[in-house]
Amino acid sequence: MSRDFKLIDVCHTVEHGMITYKGLPAPVISDYLSREESRTRYAPPNEFHIGRIEMVANTGTYLDTPFHRYERGKDLAALNLYSVANLDGIVVRCTERVIDENAFNQIDVKGKAVLVHTGWDRHWRTEEYSSGNHPYLTEAAATYLAKHDATLVGIDSFNIDSTHDGNRPVHTVLLGHDIPVVEHLCGLGNLPDSGFKFFAVPVKVRNFGTFPVRAFGIV
Repeated sequence: MSRDFKLIDVCHTVEHGMITYKGLPAPVISDYLSREESRTRYAPPNEFHIGRIEMVANTGTYLDTPFHRYERGKDLAALNLYSVANLDGIVVRCTERVIDENAFNQIDVKGKAVLVHTGWDRHWRTEEYSSGNHPYLTEAAATYLAKHDATLVGIDSFNIDSTHDGNRPVHTVLLGHDIPVVEHLCGLGNLPDSGFKFFAVPVKVRNFGTFPVRAFGIV
């Protein structure tokens, strides 16, 4: 089938036993109704599978809403779809570990999904991935992005903040300005620097601040 566009997947696959964030439990994926059991409920040759998954919200490639950080912030159910779907996307390529405002100050980020490509996803599911050596944004970078009206900010790293202490200034600034954050992206090298649409839409759940997304770009 001929298409005039290309879909580029930039999210990790959720798998049984997979660790996303060290210290949080892995997802448990099992059958609620197996195909074998379903045969006793339906007329032949019908058979169905119903799966069960138990997981924390911070699994795989996920999106943080303001409720993740702020008790009165917007949760998944209140999230504006225009902040997570059909966004003009830009990819900012960063080789430094500490990413400050200088990475963004020559770029028009207004109304954009700003995706920070560090290449840290190459360490996915290794000890190095969660070692604390991951690339992260500074508070000044977050303040610049918020001040210049970025719509969404994503990164292909373990955390958009430094994890060396309990402070999370980037989450605090971005989510405080109603800017969703997507963490644990992957494959950003397959996206162009600009000229694509970005989607990272979570399930609509009340009183939940974070959830996995199917993140992709349309080129």
